[in-house]
Amino acid sequence: MRFFANGWKGFVLMAWLPVALSAPTAMEASTMWMTVGEQRFAIALDDNPSTRQLLTRLPLSLEMTDLHGNEKYATVQPPLPTQPYRPGTIHSGDFLLYGDDTLVVFYKTFDSSYRYSRLGRIERPQDLAEVLGRGDVRVTFTLHE
Repeated sequence: MRFFANGWKGFVLMAWLPVALSAPTAMEASTMWMTVGEQRFAIALDDNPSTRQLLTRLPLSLEMTDLHGNEKYATVQPPLPTQPYRPGTIHSGDFLLYGDDTLVVFYKTFDSSYRYSRLGRIERPQDLAEVLGRGDVRVTFTLHE
């Protein structure tokens, strides 16, 4: 049997070859972009069913509503898969899913008893509160810069 003529190294190469040749998946692009006006923010995405489903809907432009002076939210349809958890402390820059249909971008840090599914985290949220401002805002989510 000459299949393993190159020894175990050839076997390892043959085992990984289908993976190396497979088409890229949506989660290989683990950064999503959020644009508000002229400002762009990179969002490091978690790899889970919610984010994988969300990526299939991009680009997505939403009118996000302000709530409590610490978050912007928008409803999406159809609903997304969920993996709810209780974070305890919400951090500025958290990108979460409330219920199965509400995307939430948090721009202040505070304690919360609510349950969310984690989507990702805005990488440099320092100017987020200023850019999002007061009131509603149009936000565009894209995969490419």
